[in-house]
Amino acid sequence: MRESAKLKKPQPWRKWGPYLSERQWGTVREDYSANGDAWDYISHDMARSKAYRWGEDGIGGISDEQQILCLATAYWNGKDPIIKERLFGLTNPEGNHGEDVKELYYYLDNVPSHSYMKFLYKYPQNQFPYQQLLEENRKRGKSDAEYELLDTGIFDNNQYFDVFTEYSKKSPTDILVRYTIHNRADKDAELHFLPTLWFRNIPSWNKDKPSITPLSANTLLAHSTEIGNYYLYLEEETPFLFTENETNYQRLYGVKNRSKYCKDGINQFLAEGDTRAVNPQHTGTKVALHYHKTIPAKSSISIKLRLLQKKNNKAFEDFDAFFNAQLALADDFYATKQKGKTDDEKLVQRQAWAGMLWSKQYYYYYVKDWLDGDKGEPKPPLSHQNGRNQDWTHLMASDIISMPDNWEYPWFAAWDTAFHSVVLASIDFDFAKQQLLLFASERYMHPNGQFPAYEWNFGDVNPPVQSWATWKIYQMQKNSEGKGDLDFLERMYHKMLLNFTWWVNRKDTEGNNIFEGGFLGLDNIGVFDRSKPLPGGGTLEQSDGTSWMAMYALNMMRIAMELSFYKQIYEDLAIKFSEHFFYIAGAMANMNKTEGAGLWDEEDGFYYDMLHSGDGSWKRLKLRTLVGLLPLIAVEVIAEKNWVKLPALVHHIKWFTKQRPDLAALVSNWEGKNSEGNLQLLSLLRGHRMKCLLRRMLDENEFLSDYGVRSVSKIYEKNPFVFEFRNQVFEVKYTPAESDTGMFGGNSNWRGPIWVPVNYLLIESMYRFHDYYGDDFKIEMPHGSGNYTTIKQAADLLGKRLTSIFLRDKNGNRPVYGNNQKLQTDPHFKDYILFHEYFNGDNGTGLGASHQTGWTGLVALLM
Repeated sequence: MRESAKLKKPQPWRKWGPYLSERQWGTVREDYSANGDAWDYISHDMARSKAYRWGEDGIGGISDEQQILCLATAYWNGKDPIIKERLFGLTNPEGNHGEDVKELYYYLDNVPSHSYMKFLYKYPQNQFPYQQLLEENRKRGKSDAEYELLDTGIFDNNQYFDVFTEYSKKSPTDILVRYTIHNRADKDAELHFLPTLWFRNIPSWNKDKPSITPLSANTLLAHSTEIGNYYLYLEEETPFLFTENETNYQRLYGVKNRSKYCKDGINQFLAEGDTRAVNPQHTGTKVALHYHKTIPAKSSISIKLRLLQKKNNKAFEDFDAFFNAQLALADDFYATKQKGKTDDEKLVQRQAWAGMLWSKQYYYYYVKDWLDGDKGEPKPPLSHQNGRNQDWTHLMASDIISMPDNWEYPWFAAWDTAFHSVVLASIDFDFAKQQLLLFASERYMHPNGQFPAYEWNFGDVNPPVQSWATWKIYQMQKNSEGKGDLDFLERMYHKMLLNFTWWVNRKDTEGNNIFEGGFLGLDNIGVFDRSKPLPGGGTLEQSDGTSWMAMYALNMMRIAMELSFYKQIYEDLAIKFSEHFFYIAGAMANMNKTEGAGLWDEEDGFYYDMLHSGDGSWKRLKLRTLVGLLPLIAVEVIAEKNWVKLPALVHHIKWFTKQRPDLAALVSNWEGKNSEGNLQLLSLLRGHRMKCLLRRMLDENEFLSDYGVRSVSKIYEKNPFVFEFRNQVFEVKYTPAESDTGMFGGNSNWRGPIWVPVNYLLIESMYRFHDYYGDDFKIEMPHGSGNYTTIKQAADLLGKRLTSIFLRDKNGNRPVYGNNQKLQTDPHFKDYILFHEYFNGDNGTGLGASHQTGWTGLVALLM
């Protein structure tokens, strides 16, 4: 069955998928400590022995949609102190730039139904340098580079295994598994390869415990009341190592174990030689298939499994033929979406989509149960019960969610998910829409209308990009299929009305239509830590917070217009949001009814934050960052034919702008049609201000890099911005790579590097401006070059600069890998792409989380 046909009935094709996290330890969900120190409550060292409460982790694994039954890979080279069951990395306090996975793995392929998936893990043949990685990173400061696995030299002589894991579905519950293990070394090498099948530990086990038992030398039966029977067939017989997915209390806490066999039993059996650690009765809730292989030099072996709900005595008869057929269907699916692209563009784009799909995770977190603790278990400390997320007891998550990064951020972030949804919509409209609707549901959205931000603090504030994503996905589907999903649009609209009202009531402190927001996702981009109150009191009136809300108002107006074409009652809401947009524009221009007290600085031609001190004084913080470019994103172009359909809206705007000419003068002349007379523009910026911002943005001495728009102007590299406030001196310096401040979190970094999501929004806004102004309106790119282009051409060029981060340059190198010659030239590395969290503002090298194929996956659309 073709992928397009499967997407028409996504359930149950999505019943099984890559829903296993790569890190469950060190998460808020598993933290029952008194002080909220999630990183230490369950560490990497503890993880092999501690049965998790809220999920499971593994390497290249899959599970059913409720993560009842899991299948993943484990490895032991005979030299490591532990078997490799989960990816290793440094915690936030351990890394010199925060949490950081120290492994090499790649998402190579996937389709929306997960009918074909491919994953690569690189496992060293020599002892894994756990302690070396920890100690060397501890020595390094914020100004030093991170010490990575490749830096240890463990891959220098090609003494490693490339393990390719592939999954292929013959039916929603019939999964073929193929492991291909390559020995890249010049010598034969031994490997204990351990595909592992296990049940997630859940409280109901006390009543009805699942079990895995052998039916024959090459067949296992996994049974539970939740999902019934599943059979795992082995093409090649091998020993079974059975244990229980239960905590080893003796090892962790020095008290008696509740179970004779524990979660770490297979590790103890192999790495510690404890033959009593696995169950000789061959039953349990966890089992490893023990393939002990000697793999010849420069050669490979293949291991095949089949997991399905029905017995099949000929499980491997059609195995290879079906695998090849399913891969051909995956190729066919992407061929329709990659016409006209170069081979390298196809490779990068397909891996970007693969990463997006591999990053779907089962997310389970009932906040009230977590705060209260489980029945029959010791009560958590009182400080835990009154601690993090205590105001979010309504939140009950048990869903498949697109994650920013399965190791570094194995929890959702609201604005990340909105960007993810737009990327996913290019290959799977159904799942993309489901993600947005999920966060708007009663199980997630706070009764007061706030969207949950992220696991560490649901009450924090992320930019309100849900309206943009909703409208974008609706348009994408309408353009693709000739008809938009009005039901989706209307359902999201009602929930966003609640959220917009929350913003107005909670984040406009002074009632002046200027929004503070606080954190707003941009972490340490400003002078102060925006997640905390200002030192000594006062209010920071934020250009970005206000710009996000102006965009929000415009999006809500435009969606209401679309809904009005079908239900006239929405015209009133279009009127309401058109007015709100004008008021926000007015507030940005004049906050305290004093001339020149707005966010716009005419002399510099830029928007700045304003500091309102407790003594009533106002001061403009003349620091040029992305914050001042964001007014560009509040733009909407509307066809004349759509205005004609809504005479009440047009009449009201005409009346309102006559009553308030002061407000009308601040935004684009909405009544002024473009040169062809068929489009009208709504924007915070008239032509002069738009040109001023674009001039700054496209200046290579300021924001424009060869690889996109920097988050802070380069002028502060040699001349940092200095601000004195209440006898304290604050400094902001342009740092193209990692931040030199720990102002917000361990690896928070908006002081120079390139971030794809905001670049994407800026590029989109340029296309909207071009739609209106057309080819006659020219801008200089780069500024000072003497080369004038249309706004569209400039947007195209900016998009190419972003995508060039991942593509081979004229020398065959990919900027994302910087000066690392192993990654640039080795045939077993150079075409495997990592989509980092952010990128060096000067040379495009990847930084931060190395697998953040969430919002960085937007490059798939820019291709």
